[in-house]
Amino acid sequence: MRFLHPDGTTVHLGYCSNVHQAEDLQGVIAQLGDHAESVRERLGADRLGIGLWLARGVVTELVQDEGALERLKSELRVRGLETVTLNAFPYAGFHREVVKKDVYEPDWADEARLEYTLDCARVLAALLPDDVDRGSVSTLPLAWRTPWTPACAEEARHALYRLTTGLAALEAWTGRRIRVGFEPEPGCVVETTTQAVRELGGLDPERLGVCLDACHLAVQFEHPAEALRRLAEAGLPVVKLQASCAVEAEDPADPAARAALQRLAEPRFLHQTRTVADGHVLGVDDLPDALDGDLPVDSGPWRVHFHAPLHTDPDPPLRTTAGQLDQVLAGLLGGPSALCDHIEVETYTWSVLPEPPAGLPGGIAAELAWARDRLIGLGLKEELS
Repeated sequence: MRFLHPDGTTVHLGYCSNVHQAEDLQGVIAQLGDHAESVRERLGADRLGIGLWLARGVVTELVQDEGALERLKSELRVRGLETVTLNAFPYAGFHREVVKKDVYEPDWADEARLEYTLDCARVLAALLPDDVDRGSVSTLPLAWRTPWTPACAEEARHALYRLTTGLAALEAWTGRRIRVGFEPEPGCVVETTTQAVRELGGLDPERLGVCLDACHLAVQFEHPAEALRRLAEAGLPVVKLQASCAVEAEDPADPAARAALQRLAEPRFLHQTRTVADGHVLGVDDLPDALDGDLPVDSGPWRVHFHAPLHTDPDPPLRTTAGQLDQVLAGLLGGPSALCDHIEVETYTWSVLPEPPAGLPGGIAAELAWARDRLIGLGLKEELS
């Protein structure tokens, strides 16, 4: 879906396909018909944005086989779908029985990460709609925090220089500008906007910036207005927003809250958990560690890195950080100028909810309708194709 900001900027809204289990081209194309087209129809939209997640093997096939790329473009077009952004954070295996910290491999000290990201940029440049000349690719915030040596940091810095050079060459060749956004995440080398400024400052703002995940921002107890101001002052653009909500337990000592949290402590994904004590953010790497006593229960609310559906509440007495997401949207799009033009609803956890929905397209459509209403409430107008 497209929206027109009062300043004339076209803002793209879609959902991320990493919610679907597909790691070959046939599976990716199947999910367009099985899910994405149905989501579009439920929304009554002529055109729906989908932020594709393409595993390494799929990207390799698309780069090497022009016929395969044309097939994917055709499938998007005939189903009323368009792609302006790719999620290149997971490399492969995102729906294995156990993912956890493997999602951060390879990191930006590894040549494979650079090659994969540039290949994603090449694919996206070819998939962009004819009337769109700029796309975005989101990626991990350098690496998981350990082990991360000075030598790793130096390798990563060199890789980012080469990334900038490669993106510039791609733009010169295709006329399409692809920007890469590094996504701060709890537990990583870059987990906050403060660390993003420190680690990513000085990069080419025309091609590199931040992918802001509203769930991660909330888990780290960052104030949206302060975070956005910090990035702006450092010249780090928000090239993409992942519209997402964390789960919050206002009183983590409450037996009902602990029981509800226990139902979220599933084995596939990492669910970093944070609280604030004496003005400092304290955290553990996974929700089971918090429930086992590694996080204080008497200091304040817990926030959990569990991407919760935008439009509904989790089991009571838990709640979501939808209010934080509202503040992020207002900060980026509620002013006289649009500070971000790519918004991706990214609730990849539907399959590991305590009660997964019977119909996934209906849930995704409800989330997108929630986001659409927020954008319209901020003064944006939906564009009809």
